[in-house]
Amino acid sequence: MKTIRLPEITSIICLMLLLPASNRAEQIEKCIADSGKAIATIVIPATPTPVEKTAADELKLHLDKITGAKFRIVTETASKDKPRLLVGNTAAARELVPDFDPKTAAYDSIILKTSGNDLILAGHPRRGSLYAVYTFLEDTVGVRWWTSEETFIPRKPTLPLPMLNVRYAPKLRFRESYYLDSFNALFKTRLKGNFSSRTRYMLEPMEMIPESYGGNHRLIHFKGRNSAYHSFFELLPPAKYFKDHPEWFSEIKGERTHKEAQLCLTNEEMRKELVRNALTLLRADPTADIIQVSQNDWHGRCECKNCLAVEEEEGGIGTAAGPLLRFVNQVAEDLEKEFRDVYVDTFAYTYTRKAPVKVRPRRNVLIRLCDIECSFIHPLEGSKENATFLRDLEAWSRIADGNVFAWDYVTNFSSYMLPHPNMRVLGRNIRTFVKYGAAGLFEQGDALCSAGDFVRLRHWVISHLLWNPDLEENRLIDDFLTGYYGEKTGKALKQYLTFIHDRAESANPALGCYQQNVTRWLNTDEIIEATRLMKNALAIAEKEEKRDPEQNRGLVDKVIREKLSLDHVWLLNFYQLRRQVKLDGQSLTVPDNYLEACRAWIKTCDRFKVKAYCETKTEKTFKDYKKSLLQQAKYATEPASVPDICKDLPDTAWMDWQEFEFNKRPVKQVTLVRDESASNKVAARMPGDHNIWAVQFPLIRFPNAAGTTNLSKNTCRVCAFVRCDASVKTGPAMTLGLYDFTGKKMVVSKTVPVPDIEGSSYKIIDLGHVEISKGLSFWASPPKRPGEVQAVFVDRVVVIKE
Repeated sequence: MKTIRLPEITSIICLMLLLPASNRAEQIEKCIADSGKAIATIVIPATPTPVEKTAADELKLHLDKITGAKFRIVTETASKDKPRLLVGNTAAARELVPDFDPKTAAYDSIILKTSGNDLILAGHPRRGSLYAVYTFLEDTVGVRWWTSEETFIPRKPTLPLPMLNVRYAPKLRFRESYYLDSFNALFKTRLKGNFSSRTRYMLEPMEMIPESYGGNHRLIHFKGRNSAYHSFFELLPPAKYFKDHPEWFSEIKGERTHKEAQLCLTNEEMRKELVRNALTLLRADPTADIIQVSQNDWHGRCECKNCLAVEEEEGGIGTAAGPLLRFVNQVAEDLEKEFRDVYVDTFAYTYTRKAPVKVRPRRNVLIRLCDIECSFIHPLEGSKENATFLRDLEAWSRIADGNVFAWDYVTNFSSYMLPHPNMRVLGRNIRTFVKYGAAGLFEQGDALCSAGDFVRLRHWVISHLLWNPDLEENRLIDDFLTGYYGEKTGKALKQYLTFIHDRAESANPALGCYQQNVTRWLNTDEIIEATRLMKNALAIAEKEEKRDPEQNRGLVDKVIREKLSLDHVWLLNFYQLRRQVKLDGQSLTVPDNYLEACRAWIKTCDRFKVKAYCETKTEKTFKDYKKSLLQQAKYATEPASVPDICKDLPDTAWMDWQEFEFNKRPVKQVTLVRDESASNKVAARMPGDHNIWAVQFPLIRFPNAAGTTNLSKNTCRVCAFVRCDASVKTGPAMTLGLYDFTGKKMVVSKTVPVPDIEGSSYKIIDLGHVEISKGLSFWASPPKRPGEVQAVFVDRVVVIKE
């Protein structure tokens, strides 16, 4: 039988009020509460477990608030004189449902069954009774735990006893949605998460779920790296072992090294020492049920003849998962002798992602398969962009016997404070992992930022899908938007989310989890339209909160908080967007002063206690970022000279992109510096020790002489003003060009030799005549010649209408 939903319960209440008095007495017996009076009693076993006590307490806490009554909790030894809510493994439950045996119940499974005047809320001994209570309160009564601090409690003085017959076992044994709000143990438990990971990217403490709430699966935490993951050098620190045992570490190009390296996985003595260290950690932390034995978070696998021979046997040179899994299996066998119930977790990540052809994981080995290379706007199954990952998932699923523990990336680590249009694949991807037999799923979201891109919605939806992947994600999204923001504001925000996801799908980029801007999938027109939709939602929220200040208290702040990500888009593309609004003569109100816009954004972030905008280990990163925005805004006030190539042209025939309009990148890649030779005395400086496209920006729009702005069919000449500091006279100084991110193709690429641009004066590099289209971006990179090319500078890029 199906769970009774809220409208059905309301109908039952109305019918009861119309019944004759004699019949009403009978109906009261079918009530949990009647007119604010408790009718049913909460009953627990004679010797309840801590979890069963917690389940009864949680049920009473919520029912008291829902009905206004005061419910009693008694053991089943009390006399049966009224309807019972049977919580846990009671004798009555076993009698009423003879085929229910908690000892053989599926892990974390639940049963909700009405029998006569009794309602059974039970399940697997560890958490089943608690999860059954939460399922009843949410699915049947209508409670909503939106966030760790915001709960909706329906008011129902009369609460009928529903007719339920629900049995459910979650498809995933391990479930973790990794957002900041999940650090609250009670909230995590109410959303039925049961795994707690501590990574090195945490600015707030993570609460562990108490045993009275079912406890949590967790890994050994390595203090050195302050993480539970990437453990080779935590288990065998090079500072302690490399001097005396270099043979325990990677051989790379004929030399043993620990720098950006791994372990030699065919070395028996090394394995024995690693096992000794792992046993020491497990003995010191006996409640941990998993330990990672895994590669460091970089490449550098061992290339000794023994390790390469194993790779050759397991699928060919490069099949690095072969020696890794053989090694981990041996470690797991050794640990199993003392810790039979502990899993050994290892990565199938980057260079170890491809499954081996011979070795199979032991029963106590979990394969942590990671999809970090994927496009997260496309589904994992059914898209060419993610076809290679799906092949690896299929291969691991064939050999791992249900022990794949997937690691899925659901945020933008480069900037949490940007729209990330991946909501339409969240449910599909979870179902794909389940289809291929995953035992667990770690959904790594934004665990650092208190604002972010609809992080509360994302965590709520993902948590529900982890518990039941068959739920329809669009209904979950609508449920949250309507319930958390109100019907009118929620509808307006849905329009905004629909628009940006539609635009992203239309642009069809390969959307990774490290994005510095949105311009690969949103052009200026679309950003402006998204802004109009968000401002409309804010205006509706303002009206709703003014209409009913008590019911809608804080609604405006909720929308302002969600608007921060779009406001950040404006800061990154301020001058292009403002230019576009003015050219089109739009009525959209936009800030006229970049410095004031930066200050306003920073003030709002501070008000919402935002401590991070990207993946980081310290609050200093965001503090420095805020300072850089203000400094960039001040640079933008510097007047720029007109380039000689444009002196005879009208203003409408050329466009100047200065360094403060370039995409924000990490300071190790590029910084803005004072440079007297630059057109506005400021330039973008890239150190010569890397070759990353550290200078990038989109060529989106440009006014023509007639004052119109659509350049989709216009041809322009693109010129970059650059120079370099070098201690050599030959070889490459930099590479620059134009890349079409929509068409995924290089349009222009030019390598510039040192003699052409060395010195203090800027030289023009002409990239030729190109057609400006959506997705076209300028890029420039230094040559990765440390000690030879000290730095490369970009002053400006000028685009001239042909």
